[in-house]
Amino acid sequence: MSIAFLITALVVVLVPGTGVVYTIATGLSSGRRASVAAAFGCTLGIVPAILASVFGLAALFHTSALLFQTVKFAGVAYLLYLAWQALREHGSLSISSDERQKRSVVAIARDGFLLNILNPKLSVFFLAFLPQFIDPAAGNAVLQMLMLSGVFMLMTLAVFIVYGQFAALMRDRVFSSERAMRWMRRSVAMAFAGFGVKLALSRQ
Repeated sequence: MSIAFLITALVVVLVPGTGVVYTIATGLSSGRRASVAAAFGCTLGIVPAILASVFGLAALFHTSALLFQTVKFAGVAYLLYLAWQALREHGSLSISSDERQKRSVVAIARDGFLLNILNPKLSVFFLAFLPQFIDPAAGNAVLQMLMLSGVFMLMTLAVFIVYGQFAALMRDRVFSSERAMRWMRRSVAMAFAGFGVKLALSRQ
């Protein structure tokens, strides 16, 4: 496993995306334990994309425009739903004290999982990303891709947990006023809506 892969994978994981925003929003709304569940769910949601890439199934998104568009707009709808939930004063991602720990960790992890599996761009990304770091002289390419994928997932889980724990800490120490909570709700909602629009405008 090359240093180039580790550095590139870390940079990819650190760049804020839908999973990061969801984990941070969960940390702000429900605390540390919930943010770990969010990180776990988002990481688990990578598995289908990785398996699709490893076994060549992601190529279907290149050959079937209908399949790509169907999954894409399901993802767009879900992102807009999360934006609405974040914006609502008593939604599942509401950042207010009376909502703390109201959602189960299973529901939180489930939403994080759905967030990633409904993004067809993720499968296409892994299809383009992983093969660059395969060493033909090292043997079984599928096994190498699975090992690289495992490392990528561990990085994702670790980084997301750090993001979530930091968000939970900031909730208690910084975002204590209702006015601050209201602005944070709007910011999270705008982030999800922005990701939804970006996904909607993306091409196969």
